[in-house]
Amino acid sequence: MLVLSRKVGDQILIGDDIIIKVISIEKDSVKLGIDAPKNIKVLRYELLQEVKNENVEALQGKDRLSKIKDLKEILSDGQR
Repeated sequence: MLVLSRKVGDQILIGDDIIIKVISIEKDSVKLGIDAPKNIKVLRYELLQEVKNENVEALQGKDRLSKIKDLKEILSDGQR
């Protein structure tokens, strides 16, 4: 990982066509501007992780529901 110190207005070039610019620095927050071609996805990593975690939780919920339905069928078959 490359670690750089930058001041407001400083820019970083990634490859030939991605520019990261320090817009402002306030207390515990750094505001960055990203200029990249439209075909390059620019995502906030923490939001991507949150969506992935929610998808995993949703899948686990479906799995639990399926197991509950299976158990219900087993129990109802035993009462007949």
